[in-house]
Amino acid sequence: METQPILLTGAAGTLGRACQRVAYIRGLHLIALPHAALDIADPAALTHALRHYQPWAVINAAGCVRIDAAEANAAHCYRANTLGPRLLAEACAAHGAQLLTFSCDLVFDGQQTRPYHERDAARPLSVYGHSKLLAEEAVLECLPSALVVRSSAFFSAWDDGNFVSQVLAAARQGRRFTAAHDLTISPTYLPDLLNTALDLLLDGASGRWHLTNQGSCTWAELARQALRLAGLDEASVQARPAAAFGWPARRPAYSALASEHGALLPSLESGLRRHLLDEQIGRAA
Repeated sequence: METQPILLTGAAGTLGRACQRVAYIRGLHLIALPHAALDIADPAALTHALRHYQPWAVINAAGCVRIDAAEANAAHCYRANTLGPRLLAEACAAHGAQLLTFSCDLVFDGQQTRPYHERDAARPLSVYGHSKLLAEEAVLECLPSALVVRSSAFFSAWDDGNFVSQVLAAARQGRRFTAAHDLTISPTYLPDLLNTALDLLLDGASGRWHLTNQGSCTWAELARQALRLAGLDEASVQARPAAAFGWPARRPAYSALASEHGALLPSLESGLRRHLLDEQIGRAA
């Protein structure tokens, strides 16, 4: 582990780019490959990459992330989100490498009224959620030592496309922002997620882990809290029911996550405050 690298797949995506930043800050030897350099659904390419780089661990940040588009193009979603991780787990097992891969809260149906734990029954409502659940099952079947991290609604100042960044940008430009008031989630500050996931990987953790900041809220409540902490006008948030957005993919009404392993991440408010601080530092740079 002292000389072998960590191999990162899906390096060009939001999760992959953030993982590279965290690894650089921590001084980890990381080799980052975008989809153009490594398609994880190509078994020959996987074999070549693992033989060439000889990683002690692989972090999988690749996959289809468009929840609604997946409903119309299920084949693409299952190839990227289910077949790819299964083949990657098989390749890691063959080469003796550890694997960290990511899943999400959309594997649940939202019928509970308390946060979901790792061993709660998963019943996805969408193609995207189903593809993630099948990937979890396949990865752990092929490689029981794999680490599967479920998270939810991550945000950071490193990416202006996430929900929190969009809310803040709209308010600063004097625009209204519409958000669902009937979908409860566990928002997650991306640097907290990745640092904790890397800690678990380095410690040899395995199985399913839920990693989110402590606390749950609706999307509209998240928007208002971010604006309040930023000193911006909360009235710019227009709360609407999820049905009003016309999304093709069904979302669980309640998908807050908690972990039977304990609370490993700080509070949501802490994450939002550090997001705002990161923004200030970025603007001053």
